[in-house]
Amino acid sequence: MYLAKRILVLLLVTVASCNPPKEVPTQPEKKAVKNIIFMVGDGMGLTQATAGLVANNFKLNLERVQYVGLSKTFSSDALITDSAAGATAFSIGEKSYNGAIGVMPDSTSRETILETAGSKGLASGLIAVCTITHATPGSFYAHQPSRNMHEEIASDMIDSPLNYFVGGGRKYFATRKDSTSILPALEEKGFSFVESLDAFKSSSSEKIGYFIADGDPAPVAKGRGPILSDAVEAMLPKLANDPEGFFLMVEGSQIDWGGHSNDSDYITSEMIDFDNAIGKVLDFAAKDGNTLVVITADHETGGFSIAEAEDPWKFEPKFTTGHHTGTMVPVYAFGAGSEAFAGIYHNTEIYHKMMKAYGWK
Repeated sequence: MYLAKRILVLLLVTVASCNPPKEVPTQPEKKAVKNIIFMVGDGMGLTQATAGLVANNFKLNLERVQYVGLSKTFSSDALITDSAAGATAFSIGEKSYNGAIGVMPDSTSRETILETAGSKGLASGLIAVCTITHATPGSFYAHQPSRNMHEEIASDMIDSPLNYFVGGGRKYFATRKDSTSILPALEEKGFSFVESLDAFKSSSSEKIGYFIADGDPAPVAKGRGPILSDAVEAMLPKLANDPEGFFLMVEGSQIDWGGHSNDSDYITSEMIDFDNAIGKVLDFAAKDGNTLVVITADHETGGFSIAEAEDPWKFEPKFTTGHHTGTMVPVYAFGAGSEAFAGIYHNTEIYHKMMKAYGWK
């Protein structure tokens, strides 16, 4: 009986060895994305998005995203980040100190993702409803030790590969403290400056700047109009003309300012305005098929919460602070490569994930 069992085992081993091993199917190599549109709702936590949802008849374009993650927002020197350190984490992939614009903790410069895009032949654009020298947009083209150095941040645009921008802050370029203007220097670098979005659309220049205000643009509730979504519509066709692809950063800047003011109406109007721009971007990405959209916040502002109100379909806004908070914030992703943005990670990983999506890491 024992001998029979041994013979059976030997036969089974022999038969198995005669069969060729099955080939393990290889995963197809992921194709690098051509375009990335990075959208920052400054100060936009979950409550800000929820408040916008309620105020907009319980519907947002943001709901169309395919993946959601969470970002840990603290800076190199504080649990509570500011917008400069937050945007620097996005632009260079390193934690830095509060106030840093595109620099490391020792104030040395590090190439931003926008600058890398330019060096590789991609077009780039910035759209914001604050000054274009403000913390978030400034961190993508400038390198300065302090966010308060608006004129120095403006000067850094001269040697930047940036192609297009729409935002406020003309005074930091044209009527500076030393009574000089750097607009001629930017024009020597190929920039054309226009006075309207119609002129922006009709210009054939490969570098176009449109200042929508001398300083900070007005809130949308005080007459700014739909400049954010209109600028997206005007800029995307120009960026899409570049055969190598593009990088675009769009900021809903004043969601944050509503949080600082503890003004829920300010927050919701700016949130809806930002969401309208999100809708334009998602429409483009869905049609294009090779565009990654990433939507997030640098931090939450106001400690905003939705409390029960007498009307069962309304809420009582509550705030714990007039400043930023240290809570994690959502990261929403759509389109090519969007699955990489699920999970929980440091804000610096957003940079590295975008670089990897381009095929640069």
